[in-house]
Amino acid sequence: MQPDTRQLNNNVNSTFLAPQKPKTITMNATDWIGSAAATLTTVAFIPQAWKIWRTRHTADISLGMYALFTLGVALWLIYGIFLVSWPIIIANSITLLLAGAVLVMKLKFG
Repeated sequence: MQPDTRQLNNNVNSTFLAPQKPKTITMNATDWIGSAAATLTTVAFIPQAWKIWRTRHTADISLGMYALFTLGVALWLIYGIFLVSWPIIIANSITLLLAGAVLVMKLKFG
């Protein structure tokens, strides 16, 4: 028995073409704490990256630590992408950029 194509078309049209109500995003205490932690740990890299950029001095920075840390942040980013967790994706994208910049400057400036 063949399905009634009119009914299928009506279902598709009502599902995909009907206006959707915007979703309201509410944040609980856990979300606020996670957001604050993500912001602070991400922003924490700015002074280090800025200082290295200005002084070109990287002798006191451990290459092994930054290489492992940058790899870990990249894995956190992948994890966030798999979960489709925007706070994890955003925070780790920015942290990867900053930590990667420090790592590149360490390799470039010694």
